[in-house]
Amino acid sequence: MQFRRQRREDDMINLTPLIDVVFLLLIFFMVSTTFTKNTHLTIDLPEAVGNPSTETGNRLDVVIGADGGYQVNGQGLINNQAETLKTALLQLSDGDTQTPLTITADARTPHQAVVTAMDVAGQAGFVRLSITTREPQAESP
Repeated sequence: MQFRRQRREDDMINLTPLIDVVFLLLIFFMVSTTFTKNTHLTIDLPEAVGNPSTETGNRLDVVIGADGGYQVNGQGLINNQAETLKTALLQLSDGDTQTPLTITADARTPHQAVVTAMDVAGQAGFVRLSITTREPQAESP
């Protein structure tokens, strides 16, 4: 009697289903994970202790009032628009962007007005920008 030899199949583990399951688990954990954002801000503002500026000569002073109105070198502007401020800065500096620019803002000035003044100075190309501060008051015992 002659028996036919059975073909022997290669013993091999198919890894495709295993890889699919691992990817599905990875996607599941990525989607179900919650990312928390810390929204607690701790801000320690620096105090300005130092020597006052001794620069003399041509400089620009931008004063921002409590209502957000701008004055450049003591002259009030006709409106609070950024383009008006930019035009005034470029005219008074004669296009010299190396002119020192000082921004002074009232304590009750809206933050947007200060940011707008800084943005306008940057767009105009002024590189010597400073903000006035006051010395910290000594604490009473």
